[in-house]
Amino acid sequence: MTTVVSDTGVGPLLRGWREQRRLSQLELALRADSSARHISFVETGRSRPSEDMVLKLAEHLDVPVRDRNALLLAAGYAPRYAESPLDAPRLETLRWGIQQLLDGYEPYPALVVDGTYTVVAANRGIGLLLGGLPEHLLTPPMNAMRLTLHPEGLAPRIRNLREWRGHLLAQMDRQIALARSEALRELYEEVAGYPLPERIDPEDRPDAEPYPYFALPLRIEHDGHVLSFVSSISTFNTPMDVTVAELAIETFLPADPETVAYLRSLNAQSP
Repeated sequence: MTTVVSDTGVGPLLRGWREQRRLSQLELALRADSSARHISFVETGRSRPSEDMVLKLAEHLDVPVRDRNALLLAAGYAPRYAESPLDAPRLETLRWGIQQLLDGYEPYPALVVDGTYTVVAANRGIGLLLGGLPEHLLTPPMNAMRLTLHPEGLAPRIRNLREWRGHLLAQMDRQIALARSEALRELYEEVAGYPLPERIDPEDRPDAEPYPYFALPLRIEHDGHVLSFVSSISTFNTPMDVTVAELAIETFLPADPETVAYLRSLNAQSP
């Protein structure tokens, strides 16, 4: 397990997270059943927090699991959360469960990504959408953001690319603010710099009619058909492993009857 620890101690680290969450010492104290005086002493190094207090403050500050280990180390305690390779024997049940979920969701697309959008599992529905993409994008480790926004990837097929691209970049920006991930920031800068296709689809103009959906759909072409999906992202509740904490399962719900019928017809034709 690799964890980077600041040499400034746990106090300044906690203060940094508190300021990032825009909480006063009193607000954090009330949430953590403590006092503003004690929070102040912890942040200035006048008081060493207990292990339980570090974890309680991290929870109320919504600190990512990986960074909770860094806080514990900075306070002089052992890391609480392991970081297991996804192929580790202890995660066998997790891998089996994820695969069952992905297979059960077919013929609709679903995939699992890690904290930097590397694809760690996917079903045949995703494979259908990726058909025809160049090998350099499909060679492992595949990255979901590159696959979607790269000018040689899915981007030219997405009918509402400007809206969908804006949604993805905003999602990444929120994650960067939450997790302070340099790798994620580098990925953001890379994909944000990809050029947009010169062709502008009529439904991708700012003055286009609004979509009659309950959420922003992904509108994507496949063999002359326009498929519409609404995505949903799930994470694991109360994870005790860094790897598991950073996994996200994204499923794509058909947003119209035509998409349902088309995918079911393809599934019926497959062996």
